Amino acid sequence: MSEPSVSARSRDTRPVVLVVDDEPDLLELVSLTLERMDLATRTAPDLATARKLLRTERFDLCLTDMRLPDGDGLDLVGWIQENRASLPVAVITAHGNVESAVRALKLGAFDFVSKPLDLTVLRKLVGSAVKLRVSTAEETAATLRGPRLLGGSAVMEQLREMIARVARSQAPVHISGESGTGKELVARMIHESGARREAPFVAVNCGAIPTELMESELFGHKRGSFTGAIADKKGLIQSAEGGTLFLDEVADLPLHMQVKLLRVVQEKTVRPVGEAREEVVDVRILSATHKDLGELVAKGQFREDLFYRINVIELHVPALRERVGDIGELAEAILGRLARRAGFDTPELSEQALSALKEYPFPGNVRELENVLERALTLTSTGVIEAEHIRVRAGGRGESGSAPIPQQGHPGIGSTAPDEKKGLENQLESIERDAIIKALEKTRYNKTAAAKLLGMTFRALRYRIKKLGIE
Repeated sequence: MSEPSVSARSRDTRPVVLVVDDEPDLLELVSLTLERMDLATRTAPDLATARKLLRTERFDLCLTDMRLPDGDGLDLVGWIQENRASLPVAVITAHGNVESAVRALKLGAFDFVSKPLDLTVLRKLVGSAVKLRVSTAEETAATLRGPRLLGGSAVMEQLREMIARVARSQAPVHISGESGTGKELVARMIHESGARREAPFVAVNCGAIPTELMESELFGHKRGSFTGAIADKKGLIQSAEGGTLFLDEVADLPLHMQVKLLRVVQEKTVRPVGEAREEVVDVRILSATHKDLGELVAKGQFREDLFYRINVIELHVPALRERVGDIGELAEAILGRLARRAGFDTPELSEQALSALKEYPFPGNVRELENVLERALTLTSTGVIEAEHIRVRAGGRGESGSAPIPQQGHPGIGSTAPDEKKGLENQLESIERDAIIKALEKTRYNKTAAAKLLGMTFRALRYRIKKLGIE
C-alpha cells in the first residue's frame, strides 16, 4: 500500500495506528477496518522498519503480528516497554496459541487478538486502546473522581504504582490478599484509572450465587431454555460489556463453571443458556480471592489452565499488620465517615487509643478496624476515643487491656463457626433492639431517660437507634 506523504501526515490529526505484519492481505484488511473507524494507519513489514518508525513518529497504538521475517513480535513488545512505555501495543496471535498471548500480556502488551481476525473484536480492542491516549490532566481528574487507597507506607506506594501500570493494559489481573484488606477497592481503582472507566464495573461474588443458578446469572439465558425462563435475560458478563467484570472469591467457582469462564477469557465469547450461537463480549476480567489458588490447583480443586489465564498479572494487597504506620490515617478517615453517617462531630483518637490499635494484629484487617472503631464511637461520650474504648478479640488485645469482644463478620472468634457467628450477631442485635424499644416505651420516648435506664450515654443511645433502624 502506498504511504501518505510527510506533509499530508502532519496535517492529519486523527489517531495513528502502526500495523506490523508481513502479509499484504492482512495489512489491507486491518487498514481498511481502521480507516472506517476514522483512524490513520502506518504499516511496517518487519521489526527493523517498525523500530525506525517508532523512533521518529508518534503513534496511538501499535498492532503487531507474532511472527515476523526478522524476529518475534514479543521482541517488539519488549522494545516498546523500554523505549515507548506509554504506547499501547497489541499482538496478533495464531488461533489457539494461548501461551504466546499470555507471554505478550506478561511483557506488557495491552491486549491480543487471534487469527483469523474477528473484525468486531479488533474494532473493540482498537477503540479501547485509543482511549488511553488522553491528557495527563484528564487522567488525574478521573483518578481523583474514583476510589482511593489510604496510607503512605512503602507497600501501599508500590501497590498504587502497580495499579497505575496495570490500568493501561487489558490483561487479566488476579488480586490476592487476606479478607478485609480491600481487594474490591483495588479492582475499582484499576477500572477507574483505565480506558474502560466510562463503562460498567460489575462485581460478582462467586461464593454468593447458588450453584444451580450460576450459569444463568453469569451467562444469561434465552426464553424457554428451562422451567421458569419466561423471558430472555442478560447475564452479568454481558452487563459488563465494554467495561470490567470483577470476580470476587473466584476460588469458589465450581469446576464446570471454571471451564465456561476459561472460554470467556480465551475466546472473548459467551453462550447464554439455551442459545445455539456464541456472542462476542468485550470485558476485562479482574478476579480476587483470599485463598491460595496455587494450592487449590495442586489439590485439583481449581483448573490449572484457568489459573494460568486469570493470573497473568498478580497484585497482592498487604495485610494491615504489614503497614502499621497507616493505621492512624485509616482510623481518622473511618471515624470521619462513621461520624458523618451518624450525625456526630468527628471524635479525636487519643495517643493511648492509637497505640492500642497499633499493638493489635487485626486478623480481619481494615474491615475489622472499622468494626472496632464503630464500637468505640458508641462508647465515648466526650468526643475523644480513649484506650478503654478500644475493644478487640482475645489473644490480640491492645495496650488498653480492655476486655475483648467479638467483632461481626470475622472468622476465628472463639470456636464459633461462621454461620453460627452470623446468627449470634443477629440475635444480639435483636435483643439490643428489644431492650432499647422497651426502655423508650417505659420512659415515654424520652431518650435521655432511656439512656440512663440502659446505663449508656445519650450519644451512644442515639447512635444505636440510628444503626438498628429504630424509628
